[in-house]
Amino acid sequence: MIKSDTGFGLVDVLPLSLKDRFGAPPFSVLDARQGYWQARKKKWLSLGIESEVGRKERLINYHENVAKYKGGYHEKDGTLKKTFGVSVFDPVLCELVYHWFNYPDGRIIDPFAGGSVRGIVASILGMNYTGVELRKEQVEANYSQWNRISDKKFAVEMPSPNWVCGDSIFIKDLIGGEYDLIFSCPPYGDLEIYSHDPRDISSLNFEDFLDSYFKIIKTTCSMLKNNRFACFVVSDFRNKDTGFYRKFPYYTVGAFEEAGLQLYNEGILVTVVGSVAVMVSRYFKNRKFGRTHQVFLVFYKGDPKDIQENFPEVK
Repeated sequence: MIKSDTGFGLVDVLPLSLKDRFGAPPFSVLDARQGYWQARKKKWLSLGIESEVGRKERLINYHENVAKYKGGYHEKDGTLKKTFGVSVFDPVLCELVYHWFNYPDGRIIDPFAGGSVRGIVASILGMNYTGVELRKEQVEANYSQWNRISDKKFAVEMPSPNWVCGDSIFIKDLIGGEYDLIFSCPPYGDLEIYSHDPRDISSLNFEDFLDSYFKIIKTTCSMLKNNRFACFVVSDFRNKDTGFYRKFPYYTVGAFEEAGLQLYNEGILVTVVGSVAVMVSRYFKNRKFGRTHQVFLVFYKGDPKDIQENFPEVK
């Protein structure tokens, strides 16, 4: 509840809105286009988070797109801006996940660390994060960003994110231990190819990709304590030969079920249109929608009847 002065010496007691109480309304559709969401995202990015650093220089599909869409540039303030680019994880979604699904003072494990966002947000919130990332240059870029941010007064006493360079197939050998939350955003198949390293699952054919993907999820889930959550943000992508969807969210559900977890929440993250507006005309010649959402999957390991006992009320 909140108190509001009416100006007549009386105080009204008003109920908190869902946004004020939970950070965002905990509905099955989360709308990242809302003004409050964008304002919060801007504050996070103002800390110096640049998740794309260490990524776009190595993305094979990124450079193919640069060659293909040379007309997709515009001048603004004397700088050249691209109307497309690499995907960047949303720090507001990250903040919500940590508040909603992490165990109090819990340890976070991320088998597909990628850029810096999930680690930096965890540290700013005072949480312990360990992410595994295959590419050394990405790990170095992430630490470089955190070092700049941690030099600021507000971040001095906060725990450092722990990014480990290695292949997540061997995540148990790389980092070991038990964790309280799995939170990650895996490669969407070959939608963004990060390198030609044979260990990089984004460079594999779809069958081999799934084989490694299932193994990584199974091993990571074996490191998750009982009565804990796992959250994956995924999106579907198309078979480049046929144009049909790969049904990646469904495979993700299957991978977690095979690892002993059950689907507990399924949400949609509605994202800003961005570069899709530039390319949708070309897409729709083949009657393909421009995709402006991701799928947010929450799994639970254990008995859901124990959630209220183990997880305090969200404040």
